[in-house]
Amino acid sequence: MKKDSETAGEGRGVLQSDIGYIKAGVDDLKRENRAVNQKLETIAERVTRVEESCKQAHKRIDEIKETEHIYNGNN
Repeated sequence: MKKDSETAGEGRGVLQSDIGYIKAGVDDLKRENRAVNQKLETIAERVTRVEESCKQAHKRIDEIKETEHIYNGNN
């Protein structure tokens, strides 16, 4: 009977230890996921700024082309 109690106690200890490792792994994954999400947000913001800058550059190019056509007498 004592042997059964020891074996059961050891089993519970192993399970608790395994659960602890799983919890630690999940916590690590959550931290990593938060870091990845933050990087994605930063990249998305940068892409938005690049798109806006590109749009402005295209407008300026179109204005230059229009001005060039006017000066060259090509309406």
